[in-house]
Amino acid sequence: MPHRIIFSDIDGTLLNSQRELSELTISEIKRVKNTTPVILISSRMPDAMYHLQNDLDIKNQPIICYNGGLILIDQKPIHSTFIPPDIIEKLDSFNTNQKVHISLYHHNDWFVPEMDFWANREANNTKVTPVVRSTKQVIHEWQTDNKGAHKIMCMGEESDIDQAYSFLENNFKDTLHLYRSKPTYIEIAHKSISKLTAIEILLDTHFKIPISDAVAFGDNYNDIAMLKAVGTGVAVANAKPETLQIADVITLSGKENGVATYIQKNII
Repeated sequence: MPHRIIFSDIDGTLLNSQRELSELTISEIKRVKNTTPVILISSRMPDAMYHLQNDLDIKNQPIICYNGGLILIDQKPIHSTFIPPDIIEKLDSFNTNQKVHISLYHHNDWFVPEMDFWANREANNTKVTPVVRSTKQVIHEWQTDNKGAHKIMCMGEESDIDQAYSFLENNFKDTLHLYRSKPTYIEIAHKSISKLTAIEILLDTHFKIPISDAVAFGDNYNDIAMLKAVGTGVAVANAKPETLQIADVITLSGKENGVATYIQKNII
C-alpha cells in the first residue's frame, strides 16, 4: 500500500519512556514531512499537542484532538462535537461526595475543581496547566454560552471509577463513548465521533487522499477503528492485545522508537 499520509497517536505510541519525542522520531518525521503529511491524532487538548507539532516542525498541518471531537486547521476549528452541559450536570450530581475528580475540556480550556493529585499528575504529563473552577460554575457558563465538553476525564480510585462507569453506561450508553484508558481513568467523548470519523473528514475535505493510501499508528482500544480502516494499520509492540490482533503490521514499542523505525524502513 502507498503511504501518502501519516496519522499517529501520541501517548503510548509516539513518545519515549520520558513521555517525550526521541531524536530519531524527530529526525524521521522531519525527513518525510514535506512529501508525506504527518497528522497527530490524540485524546489530548490542542495546547498539549502544539509543542509536539513545533518540535516535529509540522505546525502547518491539521491536528485531531479529543479522539476526533475537535479538528483544527491553522489552529481554527473545522469540526467540533461536544457533550452537552445537562449530561455533565447529571454526572456532577451523581458525584456529590466528590470522590471522583472530574476534568472538563473545551477547545483549549481545561477546568478542574481543585489542583489535587489527579490534576497535578495530568498537568505534569501534558505540560498544560488547568484553570481551577467548580464544576457547577463551568456548567452554568457553558449553558449560557451554548458550549459543552469536547472531553470529560474522570479520575479516582478504581472502585470509585467502577461506580462512575456503571452510572454513565446505565444512563448515557447511547450518547457517550466511555474509554477506560486505565483502571483509575475514564475518558468520555460524544458517541458520534472517533479518530476514524475525524480522519475521514480530513481526507475528504482537506487532503483529497483515499483512506487506502493512509498509514496510521496506535496502541490502544480507541485506535482500533482507524487502524482497521486505513490502508496500513501499524500497532506498536506495547499495544493492547485486541489492537495487536487487528493490525496489518506490528512495529517496535513506543519506547523503542516503533513509529520512527517503521517510517525509516518504509517511507522514502
